[in-house]
Amino acid sequence: MMYEVSQRFYFDAAHTLNREIETAGSRRIHGHTYWAEVAVRGIPEPVTGMVVDSGLLKARLHEVRDRLDHHLLDEVPDLGPATLENLCAFIARGLDGFHPGLATVKVWREANGDSCTLHLLPKL
Repeated sequence: MMYEVSQRFYFDAAHTLNREIETAGSRRIHGHTYWAEVAVRGIPEPVTGMVVDSGLLKARLHEVRDRLDHHLLDEVPDLGPATLENLCAFIARGLDGFHPGLATVKVWREANGDSCTLHLLPKL
């Protein structure tokens, strides 16, 4: 059987964004509370019974979160414009090499109802 294990975290951050609509508010520094969820898919290891040790996943996500939380996202190296798409990709890169079953990275802003999900291809 195939299982999917996920872990959520949130971070608060500010940014600007060059958009075609709502330009005045987007170009000023403003902030959001972002939520992120990372899912790992796989078959549980016979010895541990786990797809992934949730403690190890939580520790790795804490490292990624520290690079985003209470930062001006415009200044975060290797992020690019602070779009939901770029945040998904940034988090996925922060987990590079962590687990071959990394399946999805989702980032959303609850207050706005916006979300983005990055579906990763399995590593062979």
